[in-house]
Amino acid sequence: CVGASYGAGHGAVFSGAIRQLRLRQLVTAYRAPRMNGHVERLIGTLRRECLDHVIVMGERHARRLLHEYAAYYNAGRCHQALAGDSPEARARASPGSRGEVTGTPVLGGLYHTYRRAA
Repeated sequence: CVGASYGAGHGAVFSGAIRQLRLRQLVTAYRAPRMNGHVERLIGTLRRECLDHVIVMGERHARRLLHEYAAYYNAGRCHQALAGDSPEARARASPGSRGEVTGTPVLGGLYHTYRRAA
């Protein structure tokens, strides 16, 4: 039974942190993908936009990739729901500005962020 081992290891540490923060923990059923749509959508985005394009060489490599992707997702990636902005607002060039556009590779060149040179 999977639920029986939940209290041991990382589950107990997480549950203790939740209690200290005075948050109410909501446990979803094991292998019930429709119970937590937000998490399922996040996992799908991570797979489609990051992990499906890279050969992961181990846990450390996966953590580095996900950390770098999270930084890109929150600060550089355009989101339709935010009118083309990112969750962490970024500086935008004025519509008539001129200057060379420089690109910075993200995730080894899988994505790029662009900005005008000052």
